[in-house]
Amino acid sequence: MRENEEQATGDRERSAAMTMWSGGRFEEGPAESLWRFTVDTSDRRMLVDDIVGSIAHATMLGRVGLLTPGETAGMLGGLEALKREAEEGSFSFLHTDEDVHSAVERRLGEVLGDLAGKLHTGRSRNDQVALDLRLYLKRSITDRISQIAGFIRVLIDQADAVGDTTVPSYTHLQQAQAVPLAHHLLAYAWMLKRDIERFADARVRTDVSPLGAGASGGSSLPLDAEMSTEILGMGAVFDNSMDAVGSRDFAAEFVWCSTQTMLHLSRLSEELILWATSEFAWVTFSDAFTTGSSAMPQKKNADIAELVRGKAATTIGDLSAIASLQKGLPMTYNRDLQEDKRIVFHADDTLAGSLDALGGMLGSAQFHTPAPSDWVTALDLAEALVLRGVPFREAHHVVGRLVADLLANDRTFSDLTPEELVDFDGRFVPADVEVVDPVVSVQARVTHGGGSMTSVAAQIDALDDFLAGYTTA
Repeated sequence: MRENEEQATGDRERSAAMTMWSGGRFEEGPAESLWRFTVDTSDRRMLVDDIVGSIAHATMLGRVGLLTPGETAGMLGGLEALKREAEEGSFSFLHTDEDVHSAVERRLGEVLGDLAGKLHTGRSRNDQVALDLRLYLKRSITDRISQIAGFIRVLIDQADAVGDTTVPSYTHLQQAQAVPLAHHLLAYAWMLKRDIERFADARVRTDVSPLGAGASGGSSLPLDAEMSTEILGMGAVFDNSMDAVGSRDFAAEFVWCSTQTMLHLSRLSEELILWATSEFAWVTFSDAFTTGSSAMPQKKNADIAELVRGKAATTIGDLSAIASLQKGLPMTYNRDLQEDKRIVFHADDTLAGSLDALGGMLGSAQFHTPAPSDWVTALDLAEALVLRGVPFREAHHVVGRLVADLLANDRTFSDLTPEELVDFDGRFVPADVEVVDPVVSVQARVTHGGGSMTSVAAQIDALDDFLAGYTTA
């Protein structure tokens, strides 16, 4: 008996559910299994975007005469009230709301009565959801750019703090050449600068209004898409109604930009993890940004960096998912596209959280790097011979033999005397022994963008100029 009562209650609730398609040709309410499977509440974070789009649409309807002045005033007053509720966090969703669009129309009906039914004039959920997602991504892109700019600032501040500290650069995880630690840190700043540029470029293609495209082919009503675009303050209006409602390349581009940024953060995280080990012992992070072990009291783990490295894998999955979602869709809108929002939101949230947490950990870093091996100056010795006209391949061979000889006698470059160097090969001069000092090696760099303190200063100035155009988080 109780089971029958619950079933009847469920039927009544589903019949009362706020959908934008039931009634009319449908004599029955949605089945419970259909409701559970098709309803996705993730789009609720686009509540303000949906209301802003509705305000623009209602304003346009009034200006073209599809709403009377009184109806326009009433509609806009109701929507502004809903917007205040959304911004204050007092807007209440019901479990019978099919999506954010139906929730807004349902709540507007509670405020305005029958007038709310005119809001959907000349509009489809197809162009409505495309607009909501574009408005959401415009905001997110702006926020992520600000966060990335803030992260670059942390890298610059750390580069300033470490001064002329010299470390080895690595190729194949073997010590290669001596470089300023600041130069190494700034390499990530340049990666993230390009990420900002990618997001900024993607924002241009996202800033296109699809309002007026309707379900797929436009409308016989005198809608003004250009007016809606102007009211929204968007950069462009769609050119093809089918493309406007059926394409999600702008969403995929956002996920791609997020994923590439996560890959850069993951590379940095890998190095921070290595540098924090006792084997490297390059860096210590604040206790506030590290975790301990439940079993080993001595442990201090760089878990934020490990999680960023792991979360980068999930955004790669998002990129694969958003690409696969589009690959076989016929024109125009298909319900498959409901899945795009969860993918986009996950990539967005992952990047936002990673920038915040990793930026905090990096900002707390105290660097105490050991001196590099003096083997990192081998190329400098070869180049000393090149400056005297020795072909590089021959100079490479000479220094290689010198390295082998020293290793065989358990010695390094720093053990060489000027006399021994000249005796080994008469084309060396006594002063060449000075270049085996990694600090001297760094000071001798003259090439653009190379690992010298002059280059570091120029890079910081250039990055400062770039960041001046962005609001940092």
